[in-house]
Amino acid sequence: NLPEPTIGPNSGSQADNYFDITLYTGNGGDKTISGFNFQPDWVWSKSRSLAHNHHIHDSSRGVEQRLTINNTDQEASDGALKTFTSDGYTFDTAGAANTNNGTYVNWVWHANAGTTTTNDASSTGVGTIDSVIQANTKAGFSIVLYTGTGSAGTIAHGLGAVPKWYFARRRSNTGHMEVYHAENTSAPATEHLRLSASGGTEDDAQYFNDTDPTSTVFSIGDHVNVNASSNTYVAYVFAEVEGYSKFGSYTGNGAADGPFVFTGFKPAWVMIKNTARGADWRINDTTRQTINKSAYTSGGFLLAASSNSAEITNEYDIDFLSNGFKLRSSDVYENGNDEALIYMAFAEAPFKY
Repeated sequence: NLPEPTIGPNSGSQADNYFDITLYTGNGGDKTISGFNFQPDWVWSKSRSLAHNHHIHDSSRGVEQRLTINNTDQEASDGALKTFTSDGYTFDTAGAANTNNGTYVNWVWHANAGTTTTNDASSTGVGTIDSVIQANTKAGFSIVLYTGTGSAGTIAHGLGAVPKWYFARRRSNTGHMEVYHAENTSAPATEHLRLSASGGTEDDAQYFNDTDPTSTVFSIGDHVNVNASSNTYVAYVFAEVEGYSKFGSYTGNGAADGPFVFTGFKPAWVMIKNTARGADWRINDTTRQTINKSAYTSGGFLLAASSNSAEITNEYDIDFLSNGFKLRSSDVYENGNDEALIYMAFAEAPFKY
């Protein structure tokens, strides 16, 4: 008797039409990844077995354009993703995504199959800074390209819903990935986090101009990491879709019997950040962790977005449940006692099913 979700088994599309996870072993040559139920538009790649950087590629910036999540490096145009296809993509010999015999995970999202729309702010009256938008309103995800002006402004995101999570990254120079999260403190637009660093939340109007996003635009300040004059940027913008995505918060209890976090779906992917202290962004997913913790299980499958470290295999930190996840570790990174934590989650299946 639960309401029918817009993304689910009896709807026009399912979660894996918009987000999926793949594992593979590198071959040191051309490597084709295929079999998705969509044309990939954003690919986040990380080696599990090697201390290699997190690399991201997207169809708006184009093939061979590589950004690194866990450091401040400028965008590189030397690979590793050289083609997008209708159901996958091909890596070349670039080591960070395809070292021979290295094991890898890719997290992959669908936007609009590479088709973009240009928003001329002066003509449309939407925002104050021009943008190039590739949006998927059903899945609540858009890729936004823009050129900085050096002055605080607003940028159209094309979602038609209020974003709950987005981050911007300078392409034409070095810079951190600056993160807005709707539940990062009671006044989230006054704060910022860095996906490329482990620090806690910081109060600074230079990043999001102390202004929350709306259903049409998000705001940026005048910091060089988000808005230096004539510099180019990319932003990845997410709005919640019930039964498919959730960007929330919880308070840790510091115990191995940790809090339960309700998402309204069985998660396929969860990333957690302790905003109260210096702590890595911890990533868990059900493709690498296929069972929950018990007296008979050992190991674990953690990766940290703010680090190039290989997969951590000495603990299970969360249980994946039919309607959310439960913390199973007293580790302060994901469950600091009486500390504030945020999370980002995408679904395997809605709770109704």
